[in-house]
Amino acid sequence: MAKIINLEVFTRFFRSGQIGGFLLLICVAISLLIANTASKESFETFLQTKLGFGAVNYSILAWINDALMAIFFLLVGLEIKRELVEGELSTLKSAVLPVIAALGGMLVPALIYTIFNKGTETASGWGIPMATDIAFALAIIAMLGKNVPTSLKIFLAALAIVDDLGAILVIAIFYTHQIHFEYLAMAGGILVVLALMNYFGVKNLIFYLIPGIFLWYFIHHSGIHATIAGVLLAFTIPTNETDVLSPLEKLEHSLSIPVNYLIMPIFALANTNITFEREMIAGLVSPLGLGIIVGLFVGKTIGVTFFSWLAVKLKWADLPTGAGWKHVLGLGMLAGIGFTMSIFIALLSFSDDLHVSEAKFAILTASILSGVVGFVFLKSVKEV
Repeated sequence: MAKIINLEVFTRFFRSGQIGGFLLLICVAISLLIANTASKESFETFLQTKLGFGAVNYSILAWINDALMAIFFLLVGLEIKRELVEGELSTLKSAVLPVIAALGGMLVPALIYTIFNKGTETASGWGIPMATDIAFALAIIAMLGKNVPTSLKIFLAALAIVDDLGAILVIAIFYTHQIHFEYLAMAGGILVVLALMNYFGVKNLIFYLIPGIFLWYFIHHSGIHATIAGVLLAFTIPTNETDVLSPLEKLEHSLSIPVNYLIMPIFALANTNITFEREMIAGLVSPLGLGIIVGLFVGKTIGVTFFSWLAVKLKWADLPTGAGWKHVLGLGMLAGIGFTMSIFIALLSFSDDLHVSEAKFAILTASILSGVVGFVFLKSVKEV
């Protein structure tokens, strides 16, 4: 009789979330391959195909980056809220650390870029190295599995959320030509209604999700990046500190698989289609390229680590449970994965196509460097 195959190892691997990281990397490779073959133009045409009707008629790429990623941010926001209520971020000292670390991770890279590009025609790109790509950073740390404490993953998620909110504010203040305050006011009204429903104990998720769609719509039309709607909605979903399954935990469980194994790979496939050009190589050692690479890889590492050390030294914050300074240093490296938000800011910063291409290649280079070095470094950390 044939021996039954032992699927336990595969099951553990699938549930660990590591397969989501591998799927993401595979989609990155496929996207880069498409962008540098004859399929490039047809793929770009496909991504620009409009779907929808009336006021919600957007390209497939826009649906992916603004709608699907809002769902991703909803899941991350749910995880952050749960940790704030009953987990690793439930004390003031643990909750404040990601905020201070993210601040350092934005200020130091922006300063480094400015030093390299002061007085040049690319000086306006100072916001490019400020951003951390939360999707890719979390995918890399998920691939580390038990090599890093769970608290460090929560710390990175919280840091990346604050970082992304900071990037969205930078875009809104410095890179957006017009903000439509009437749409912001309507979004604010919906947010108040959602908060009141939470306060009065409404538990049915449908009463949060339907207004959440309108919240996304109004924020999208306000001129501010629509993904923030996912975070705002998450913080209105009810939870509790008991063993009873809360609406937040139910939604979190429902979103986990589609986000990790569908939304994130689709996002990677659509956003990594960078076509390599000869001029890009020289651009790596230009003020633009050096500002981005040094800003993301070195600046993020220094900013996150130093500001975290300062916060702990001043007794404003505590390190994540089970984590040491080597973990924080490695996490700072992973924070240098800028990618999507950095590319988005680059598109807003420059009108010259060559500058945009050089910036994209520098961002890709810095992100790969940060991801690989951060992964290898954290993999080597055996103890606190």
